[in-house]
Amino acid sequence: MKRKATAVWQGTGKEGNGHLSTQSGVLEKTQYSYLSRFEQGVGTNPEELIAAAHAGCFAMKLSFVLTGAGFAPEELHVDGVVTLADGKIQESKLILKAKVAGIDAEKFAECVKDAELNCPISKSLDTNIVVVFSLN
Repeated sequence: MKRKATAVWQGTGKEGNGHLSTQSGVLEKTQYSYLSRFEQGVGTNPEELIAAAHAGCFAMKLSFVLTGAGFAPEELHVDGVVTLADGKIQESKLILKAKVAGIDAEKFAECVKDAELNCPISKSLDTNIVVVFSLN
């Protein structure tokens, strides 16, 4: 499987701007800029997209792990928070709120750890990964 995205940047780093498009069309000339990345401008930014990718990948992997263990998740709500400092992503934090009937806390924690270590985005990130979770 291969997926494609395109970035186009025009101008200087601080005054310029760019747009991102994805093969699927979900992003189509979506704006990004210095302001949207480092301040509060309109548009997206690479770190936000990494946070979304990590949260989505982890949620799907956890669903597969839970299903394989005999538990059908009702809902896996994952917030991804990426911290950029000193020119590097320092941390990717995943905050999980889960509804999974019939699973005990120990088995759930084991499944979470499996998903944390084995989702493809976790494997590709060279940073500290933190998963905080609660089971309802």
